[in-house]
Amino acid sequence: MTPLALLLTGLLTGLGLIVAIGAQNAFLLRQGLRRQQVGPLVAFCILADAVLIGLAVLGIGAVVTTWPAFLTVARWGGGLFVIGYGLHAAWRALHPGEVLEADGGRGGDLARSLATMVALTVLNPHVYLDVVLLGTIANSHGPDGRWWFYAGIVAGSALWFTVLGAGSRRLAPFFARPRSWQVLDALIAVVMVSIGAGLIAGG
Repeated sequence: MTPLALLLTGLLTGLGLIVAIGAQNAFLLRQGLRRQQVGPLVAFCILADAVLIGLAVLGIGAVVTTWPAFLTVARWGGGLFVIGYGLHAAWRALHPGEVLEADGGRGGDLARSLATMVALTVLNPHVYLDVVLLGTIANSHGPDGRWWFYAGIVAGSALWFTVLGAGSRRLAPFFARPRSWQVLDALIAVVMVSIGAGLIAGG
């Protein structure tokens, strides 16, 4: 794959995993609605993704050098996981009804808001599953291609959190409707199943 294709694939994969109803996104949306500490919270979310996924890429890269067969195992395991994630998103799209509810404290000061976001990020086991998965997929593109893929992931993270934080006041009425999440989950399903199938096929 060309660097541009890897960059775009990384961006779409990152968005597919990041854009979902969850505590982290809900809290950021809630703070955005109240216009409280949005900039620092967005910066933290982007930095956390960049660091955690970067460590996953490097860590899994070290494993690959000592056990080359790991890539084959990871390619199938990661591909099936991504497809499963896509099918789960498709199930949510076919069974609408869940709406976004921002659940958090008042967040009246920066320290408290950041502490809440740190907890929602580092204490969420799904975060670590996602970053290990992304690191695995990145390493399947080789020692050079993995960093283009990684750059795409970070770009997707920056794009999503910036849009969510800055545009939350406009997005909230839209995502308050189950139908909006239904459409979003359907798009995520298509992207993730396509990427998972390509990963298993060796792409």
